[in-house]
Amino acid sequence: MRKVSLLLVLLMVLSVPIFSQAAREDVEDPILIAGIVFQEDQFMRVIQEGMKKAAADYGVQLMLANSDNRLDREIELINTYVSRGVDAIAITPLSETGSVSALRNADNAGITVVTYNSPLAADFPVSYINSSQSELGSSTGEAARRYIEDELSHKDTIKVATLAFQSLLPEISDMRVNSFLNEITGIPGVQIVAQQDAWLAEDAVSRGSDIITANPDLDIIYAANDGGTVGAVQAVRNAGRDDQIKVFGIDASEQLADFLLAPDGVLMATTGQQPFEIGYLSVEFAVKSIRGEAVDPEVIVPGLRLLREDPEGIEQFKVDWAQWTQ
Repeated sequence: MRKVSLLLVLLMVLSVPIFSQAAREDVEDPILIAGIVFQEDQFMRVIQEGMKKAAADYGVQLMLANSDNRLDREIELINTYVSRGVDAIAITPLSETGSVSALRNADNAGITVVTYNSPLAADFPVSYINSSQSELGSSTGEAARRYIEDELSHKDTIKVATLAFQSLLPEISDMRVNSFLNEITGIPGVQIVAQQDAWLAEDAVSRGSDIITANPDLDIIYAANDGGTVGAVQAVRNAGRDDQIKVFGIDASEQLADFLLAPDGVLMATTGQQPFEIGYLSVEFAVKSIRGEAVDPEVIVPGLRLLREDPEGIEQFKVDWAQWTQ
């Protein structure tokens, strides 16, 4: 009996790792990806929708978070995800340099890092997915230049104001504003009379109204993002200057599309990024990298210009937008 008992114990001991290993092979933990945005607006919400679609298509788990434009909050989120043991972080960094340390710690912990929308001064992210910020500005600038040449060439002075987000994301803001200005400042008579920061709609209404009051003969307001563009249009409407002041913007949304179709003629053109595609690619590339597949180190997603003179293009954008946000 003693020999039989010992044999049974030995068989039980030896069988445990065999069955445990089989269980691990049969039930593989799904890939877990953290997606981080930095503010709550339509652009970032559509990025998140793109992330969700990619996560569903590739069968991975997705955790979404918002740093609320606070670097300390971003660092806290990254550290939390490192502790949680996520497989990848897809993030739009708040600071080209200030975001590096925490993300480097994530990379050192074996976490795949994909950046999108804003640059990072580091070479460890497996991919950077973005629009060309300069191309966005120059695209809208080309539309403004045509408007000036066609409609304002009779004027000795053409007064232009800008609304940017230099204190939030200086590198991106400067690229968008400077490339726009490069398209128009060579035109005789163009004067830049005001350059303010206002990237949220309510702030842009206030700043835009102040600029209009200080410059009663203002001709153009250029806004470098969605919130600034929305606020600039509303400021012109509030001032009752629909027939005189025109707005040129950056970013694309259903609201801006409706502004372009509105009969008041305030918003003339805007060039939008394609946030759904950016969000989708950020998760897709993270998954592919984790699975050992090659990914492009940098992808530039082309911008989409919407023009008042092309209502069919605007309507098609609205159809696409509804699909992205449904």
